[in-house]
Formats: sequence, C-alpha cells, structure tokens
Amino acid sequence: MMTSTERLTARLGGQPVDRVPNMTLVMQFAADQIGAPLARYYQDYNVLCEANFKTVEVFGLDILDAISDPYREAADFGAQITFPENGLPICTEPRLKDPSDLATLPAPDPLAPGSRMRDRVDAIRLFHARAGGQVPVQGWVEGALAEAADLRGVSALMYDLYDREDWVEELLERCTETAIAFALAQVEAGATIIGLGDAIASQVNPAAYRRFALPYEQRIFEAVRGAGASARLHICGNTTRIVGDMAHSGAQIIDLDWQVDLAKARAQVEDIDPAIALCGNIDPVAVLYSGTPEGIRQAVLGCRDAGGPNWLAAPGCEVPRNTPAENLHAFGEVLAAPN
Repeated sequence: MMTSTERLTARLGGQPVDRVPNMTLVMQFAADQIGAPLARYYQDYNVLCEANFKTVEVFGLDILDAISDPYREAADFGAQITFPENGLPICTEPRLKDPSDLATLPAPDPLAPGSRMRDRVDAIRLFHARAGGQVPVQGWVEGALAEAADLRGVSALMYDLYDREDWVEELLERCTETAIAFALAQVEAGATIIGLGDAIASQVNPAAYRRFALPYEQRIFEAVRGAGASARLHICGNTTRIVGDMAHSGAQIIDLDWQVDLAKARAQVEDIDPAIALCGNIDPVAVLYSGTPEGIRQAVLGCRDAGGPNWLAAPGCEVPRNTPAENLHAFGEVLAAPN
C-alpha cells in the first residue's frame, strides 16, 4: 500500500495510485476528535497537531493540515482578535478603520516569538518531525484580497475597490509581501503544500478578480513553487465565472466548492493545463453532514467520474462540526473500494 505522500505525488504526476488521495480539510471537526476547546486549537500548535494526527489516523486522510482560521496574519498586523472558548475567532474591529491607517500597518515577521504566524510555523515543524515524510504537510496563507478584507472589513473593502483603487493595490502589495514571507517560512519548516485561501474572491466579478486577486495569487504561488512546495488554491463559494482564471494562478491543486459544475470546470481547466488537479466538490452540509452513507457514496463516485484522471477527493469546504463519524468513514471507504 502506498503512503499518503507517495499517493499524492503519483496522482499529481499522472501515475497510477492505489486509491484517490483524501484531501479533506478539517478544523473544528479535528478539535472535537480530541475534545479540545476551540480556543486552544486556534492558539496552541500542540493541540492543533494532536487533533490532526488523530483525525488522519481515524478517518484515513492523506494530509496533515495547519489551517485553523483566517486571522493568523491579521493578528500579527495588529488586528484585535478574541477567542471564545468554544467558538470561532472574532475580529472585534477592522485594523484599517480609516484608509490613513495603512501608513501604520507593520511588516510582521512570521517567525516572531509569540506571534500567531509563528504558532503555525511551529505546527508545521511538529507535523514534519512526527510524520517522517509519510503524510503530506500542508501550510496555509491568506490570499492578498482575503487578507485585505480581514484588515479593512468586507463591506468597506467592496466600496474601496471602486472608490480608491490605488489604495487597495498598495494594501494588496503589503499583504502579498507578508503572505510570501509566511509561506516560505512554512516551507522551510517542512510544509510540502501551501494552501491559499481567497474566499472573498468569489464575491467579486471576473474583471475585479483578474485585477485585485489573480496577480497576487500568482506571485505567492511562484514563490511557493520556487521553494519546492506544491500550491493549492481554495476559494469558497460559487467560482463558476472565474474557474478559467483560477487555472492561471499557478496552483497545481484547485479546490472547488459544491456550487460549481465539476465536469464543466474540468473541461475548462483541461484546455489551459491538464496537469492541474481539481479537488472537491461534495456538498459538505447537504451530503456529508446531513446525508446518508449511500448518498455520500453516490456523490463521491459522481465527482470521481467528473473530475478527471487526477481528481482529488474532498468536500467543497471544511468538514462541518458534528458531522457524523460514520459519514466521514463512508467517504473514505468509497475511495478505498475498487473502481
């Protein structure tokens, strides 16, 4: 039987595999596997690592993942983040309440002791040391546009895209520089994949995506690939209008959420770069959380058929908290069954 690393490497290289790699993203679900309060999962890399090792072991995932929440970089830029004991982190107010605040934005060091970025880098080191190369280790950064939304607030940034385009581009430059430094620190620590989350990109039109998101994704991924790691692009929501543009990002893996027609996306990407692996896109709520094992089986087989020869298995986004264990087991069992 292949190791997870061998399985993913072969799949991305167009070679035969013993089963399709399971690239499912887990966050809150992972914390619950060890009974850890979410506040500790987000703030203590030892807890995050323990939760992910346990989830990989129990459910047969093919990735150890340092993703937790979108506020690592934002916190180190100076945003005020609170951590409810068992809830999602909250940014209590935008770091850039006024455009003039951009002048005070620091250039955070991802290795600064006690920083949230450093905590993720330390998670990567622990994953790398304990996995021994058997399981791919995934680091994570926020895309420049997503980070801008975290720092400015979504509504304000949407107005800024029209009212102060040059200011937005200056902010995106700052976010990109930090994202590259953060990504490279994770690769140096042992990450073999860097995921980039750019959720806000699904909320802008294709022209805005091509101007305010894609060029910065390209620069980050160029640095990631130059450092020897694989690049994974994750944009939540309906990205149907920008799938073709996403294929020009430099990502070797592109996640698609459940709203996207996987077969049509495959056809688009095939024309641009057939080596790109599409990942997804089972509905994480209606199918994985609320569905039955048989419904999950049918959904996985449908995605396998639509996704092409290098398709990677995953829900469209993270596994929802309190998803029945039997459903996630069923997801893995379909992948392990003979074609």
